[in-house]
Amino acid sequence: MKVVKIGIPKGSLENNTVDLFKKAGWRITYDSRSYFPDINDPEISCTLVRAQEISRYIEDGTLDLGLTGIDWILENSSDVVAVQDLIYSKVSTRQARWVLVVREDSPYQSIEDMEGKKISTELVNFTKKYFADRKINVHVEFSWGATEAKVVEGLVDAVVEVTETGSTIKANKLKIIHELMKTNTQLIANRLAWDDPWKRKKIEQIRTLLMGSLLAMGKVGLKLNVSKENLGRVMLLLPALKAPTVSSLYSEEWFAVETIVDSGIVRDLIPILLEAGAQGIIEYPLNKVI
Repeated sequence: MKVVKIGIPKGSLENNTVDLFKKAGWRITYDSRSYFPDINDPEISCTLVRAQEISRYIEDGTLDLGLTGIDWILENSSDVVAVQDLIYSKVSTRQARWVLVVREDSPYQSIEDMEGKKISTELVNFTKKYFADRKINVHVEFSWGATEAKVVEGLVDAVVEVTETGSTIKANKLKIIHELMKTNTQLIANRLAWDDPWKRKKIEQIRTLLMGSLLAMGKVGLKLNVSKENLGRVMLLLPALKAPTVSSLYSEEWFAVETIVDSGIVRDLIPILLEAGAQGIIEYPLNKVI
């Protein structure tokens, strides 16, 4: 039997990825010592791999498909097929950013001030190329961790680090003087796997259901009944992906209305709907929106 070999990112994206697959209909189970999770689909096999390495294993064909950041695809210069952008935090508009960070009391104010300076980062290849493209000579060294501490302690002049909010950077009395790039998670495939008709069909199934799960994040379904007299007022209050679904009830004077809304507005929306004449309001969770 053919299988699609998927790389699940081990680390910060791990739990979100497993939860996303669960919402999409695939249950991934494993213990803390296992690198080969079970999945309830005989056409898929899973391997836990660090996000930093997934694109390399997909490029060489060890894996057919995987989830990793654009940053690590660029870092490894991997030749892969970008199947789909996957923004995990649909509830938030924030993206992870790779930024140039110096001490708060540093005299350095811009990227040009880095000429001849020492920079520490996990993203070595990308950082070297970024500065070289701008003809700024720097010494870039690999950081094994605790990257921000190196600039705090004066071991390096600056660091290139990933952040979402910048709060940890500020807490350590550091400042951002330049943004190198924004990154988000991508679903990527091996080129030979993508050209294989059977594997491509399976990959497209996975993409469709994962995207459906992502679109459902932060949204809920609403059902309600409303009289013909109040229908117009209620419809004006209801947001929807396209338009609310309206169907007649047994009584010609009443209608059933169904829609999808952002979960964050429901607590304010329901009282307003009641005031407008809605009755029998039901809120329900969503796994997928396709």
